[in-house]
Amino acid sequence: MITFAASPCDAGIIRGAPCLSPSAPSASPWILAATIIASSMAFIDGTVVNVALPALQRELSANLVDVQWVVESYALFLAALLLVGGAAGDRFGRRRVFVIGVALFATASVWCGLAGSVRQLIAARAIQGVGAALLVPGSLAIISASFDEQSRGKAIGTWSGASALMAALGPVLGGWLIDYLSWRAAFFINVPLAAAVLYLTLRHVPESSNVDAHGDLDWQGASLVTLGLGGIVYGMIESPLKGWAHPAVIIALIVGVSTLAGFLIVERRQATPMLPLELFRSSTFSGANLLTFLLYGALGGSLFFLPLDLIQVHHYSTTAAGAALLPFVLLLSLLSRWSGGLINRYGAQRPLIVGPIIVAVGFALFAVPGTGGNYWFTFFPAAVVLGLGMAVSVAPLTTAVLNAVDARFAGAASGINNAASRVSALIAVAVFGLIMTPIFNGTLDAALQRGAPNAAIIAAIDQQRSRLAAIDLPTNVDAQTKTAAQDAIAHAFVAGFRAIMLISAALALGGAASAWLLIRSPESNR
Repeated sequence: MITFAASPCDAGIIRGAPCLSPSAPSASPWILAATIIASSMAFIDGTVVNVALPALQRELSANLVDVQWVVESYALFLAALLLVGGAAGDRFGRRRVFVIGVALFATASVWCGLAGSVRQLIAARAIQGVGAALLVPGSLAIISASFDEQSRGKAIGTWSGASALMAALGPVLGGWLIDYLSWRAAFFINVPLAAAVLYLTLRHVPESSNVDAHGDLDWQGASLVTLGLGGIVYGMIESPLKGWAHPAVIIALIVGVSTLAGFLIVERRQATPMLPLELFRSSTFSGANLLTFLLYGALGGSLFFLPLDLIQVHHYSTTAAGAALLPFVLLLSLLSRWSGGLINRYGAQRPLIVGPIIVAVGFALFAVPGTGGNYWFTFFPAAVVLGLGMAVSVAPLTTAVLNAVDARFAGAASGINNAASRVSALIAVAVFGLIMTPIFNGTLDAALQRGAPNAAIIAAIDQQRSRLAAIDLPTNVDAQTKTAAQDAIAHAFVAGFRAIMLISAALALGGAASAWLLIRSPESNR
């Protein structure tokens, strides 16, 4: 069984700087602060962009495919380059790569805020994803290199909880900025955060690296996985508009699948692969990453559609929609430090079975609300249960991943786990769009056929089906007919939303099953 050395210094991780843990505990709060704020930028960006999607649809006349690409262009490069980001930190210095990532992320955030069209925004989001791919794995790798095994679980729990707390404020502040200023202002939130991270990192965080890491980075593997994921995602996102038989869709899917297969072949032969396949010889490492893939796929895919449901169907303000998940993130924040200690008491397996089961119940509760109802009796119970389940899962899951490999591979392990979560969300947003579109169209057509169809209404709907609940109806029809059509559109969206939430619940249960079958826990030390 692979175990960590007594401390990062003993493992030879810290090079060219004094080891700060445990010999210099006074620096530990600053290390945590830098990594927490940096991670929060990525978390806040994801949640703020989601609540900004209705504004993008409204102000830029974007359809579902457009807003999917706003999310997916970022997620694609983040997911594809995370492994290179982790390996680059191990090879060239975790602090150095981390700083580059933060600076690139902030620069791209400014570009996002200044974008004049959906296409420009998509391009800026892609560059932002590259920056995130460098900073995200660096956060956990720096923590792993700065804290010994005994204190690492609680440090990760603190990181998880504090990051979640900061992320909780992001959607609320972002929603307020969108309501009262513009969606552009939501991207500028990252600029002061990045400045704080750069100051703390350059002043307090020591450089660390894997002294055994040699050779060039696996740019061939990075190129193949980017092309492969891009092809698959393009095919799935564009197929509702172009059709599965369209040559572009067919070619994209063929290229995507074949390129990913080639990526695995290349990784087996590389001297310094971005995806060290030997790490998956550990049952716990494999099980934890499978659980991550299923759990975060459910979370990422469902939370893409939740703000659309809250704002366009339930008519929440953007601020209220951003605040709707506060119970989720607050529970995650308040309980994460406690849950970080669960692995020391019970091992990894038990909390990683119980947590995803609770998450599944939370997703199922999100499928209950219709098109109305008070927040406290509709979405609040679901947010509380989902937050409780994720709080039980997140810190033990991250700790299990890092404890399953040798400390020298902390950057690679962190990159793989982050990549699993990002790839799953990337694929889930595309797949859930495929599920939502036919359910929405079928339910809407059935409702329109039951009513007295109005020619102007039908024409407007047929031209804008790809906008889903953001369909604009003509003003030159009577109020009763327009209200009936709006109700039909809302009910059609809810039908698709319910299916997505129930599928998310099934994915979470699959995660619990993977923990039961693959993750091995030591005996409880109670």
